[in-house]
Amino acid sequence: MKKLMGVMALGCLMAAGAMAETWTGFISDSMCGAKHAAGTPADAKCAQACVKNHGASPVLVSDGKVIPFTADSQSKVADLVGKKVTITGTMSDGSLNIEEAKAAE
Repeated sequence: MKKLMGVMALGCLMAAGAMAETWTGFISDSMCGAKHAAGTPADAKCAQACVKNHGASPVLVSDGKVIPFTADSQSKVADLVGKKVTITGTMSDGSLNIEEAKAAE
């Protein structure tokens, strides 16, 4: 019985470690990163061009930090490059795995 309780407790701790969090910020590009954090129309246009035409990956700039997305999550923000966003997801090896991404209002 003690063994079963230990396994259940470990399972609960592991599940708690993977709980989704919410971030707010600006979707920029991996080439310019935080340079576009102001979110001006010029920032948006540059970030969109870098992602679409120059092979940059979308990244989240939140609280001055540049956070990359997992490879599977990059397509979830493709239409949000250059916009302020709210993202729900989990961190995995320093990259953000997106559960939900939406433009901030």
